Amino acid sequence: MDFAFDARTEELRAKLLAFMDEYVYPAEEVAEEQRARLASPWDTPAVVEELKAEARRQGLWNLFLPDSEYGAGLTNLQYAPLAEITGRSPQLAPTALNCAAPDTGNMEVLSQFGDERQKKQWLEPLLAGEIRSAFAMTEPEVASSDATNITTYIERSPEGTDEYVVTGRKWYISGAMNPDCKIFIVMGKTDPDGADIRRQQSMILVPRDTPGVTVRRAMRVFGYEDHYHGGHAEVVFDHARVPASNLIGEVGSGFAIAQARLGPGRIHHCMRLIGMAERAIELMCRRAVSRTAFGKALAQQGVVHNWIADARVTVEQLRLLVLKTAWLMDTVGNRGAHTEIQSIKIATPRAVVDIIDRAIQLHGAGGVSQDFPLAELYAGARTLMIADGPDEVHQRSLARQELKKYL
Repeated sequence: MDFAFDARTEELRAKLLAFMDEYVYPAEEVAEEQRARLASPWDTPAVVEELKAEARRQGLWNLFLPDSEYGAGLTNLQYAPLAEITGRSPQLAPTALNCAAPDTGNMEVLSQFGDERQKKQWLEPLLAGEIRSAFAMTEPEVASSDATNITTYIERSPEGTDEYVVTGRKWYISGAMNPDCKIFIVMGKTDPDGADIRRQQSMILVPRDTPGVTVRRAMRVFGYEDHYHGGHAEVVFDHARVPASNLIGEVGSGFAIAQARLGPGRIHHCMRLIGMAERAIELMCRRAVSRTAFGKALAQQGVVHNWIADARVTVEQLRLLVLKTAWLMDTVGNRGAHTEIQSIKIATPRAVVDIIDRAIQLHGAGGVSQDFPLAELYAGARTLMIADGPDEVHQRSLARQELKKYL
């Protein structure tokens, strides 16, 4: 396993680091000031569009997509250090580079499973950053950690027309509050009584303006509305009719498509989490050398030494595991990297939550305030212990794989 950065990765890292310093970090405060003056909290601050234009001009665009026809054509190992850098400003940087979830996963789905018409109508404007999208899977009435539980129905039109009728209620649908969100990828059951519970589900494209689609309310995350991410919404599909040609892939392939979508999504989240941890360590160190308590700098307190040292060791360990996972995904595929994908999904959010928590503690009241990004970083990292499958689901699967060796 060789994790050395190749020439292209080094070039992109240098450009991205300079882009972060020159454009992204200064834009964080500007974006908040502009947002306060917007007519709607879900509108995009002008500075975000400026960042997107500059990123595209510099060739820092669609870096996540390994398909060279549509994206940058980078391997997972090449993209990993770039995603880490964007994680240092998770609200602005991924969006600026058109590398923000859920659009990334939706673009991957469309590029892999969409037909030519679907790609032309939806993938191309997503790649151009002209529209946003949402992925509608999680439901409030069932334990969505088990995707076979979903109760949304995708049924053929009872009148015999060449349409599907979508009925169900979803929530925490990321990106749905953004007025630029024009399309939902909806997972529902086309064969609820099928013998194979993993062939009961399908995925279908539902335009936001379809009659019967209602974005009911914004869902908060630890009190945050996550505006830059496009918010998280409760969405109702009340007999929403769409052409049968909007089905993605074949009938019954929804579960398999979801697994294909979530694998890269999990590693992208873990890459960005490491960047979040690096920023927390930086803020912790800056605070430690600038504040005095009980007659000496915080940087001279033994417990602070322990926090900083432990954080550095943890980040170095996590980075190696994430890079190994990226390398395996490139060399043996997502299935071959299954154990490692689950491992990083379990280990990374937990560890990063702990690092950010220490940084908050070192900042005192400032750590939970809006004057530092730590509280929002904490909320984002803690949420990832639930998103894309809660830790316990991955632990269960990982343990069963280990036990198989001894049964």
